[in-house]
Amino acid sequence: MKNTTSFEDLLVWKKGHQFVLEVYKISKQFPKEEAYGLTSQFRRAAISITANIAEGYKRINNKEKLRFYNIAQASLEECRYFLILSKDLDYVKSISKEKELIEEVSKMLNAYCRSILNKS
Repeated sequence: MKNTTSFEDLLVWKKGHQFVLEVYKISKQFPKEEAYGLTSQFRRAAISITANIAEGYKRINNKEKLRFYNIAQASLEECRYFLILSKDLDYVKSISKEKELIEEVSKMLNAYCRSILNKS
């Protein structure tokens, strides 16, 4: 978090935002009957990743920061499942790009949390 002035400077947030944009793209392909089901839940979970990173960024207390980053991690895992479900329901052909982004964000979030824990 050195030399940052906003959550937008964080690489983990930038990668997470890329993932959110991908979720919006793929969920546009979902059947209309999923509008209030999978589409809505998937999008909310994806947004939760970056929203919690943003909210955690401004927390002064490390315990609070970790709480928000942990919520982001949980939302990320929820999205991981939604990707699998979307593929298994044949709503999308490939999820490799999205899975790669999820892995990248997950590793970054884990490293970020470890660095905060090591400072405590």
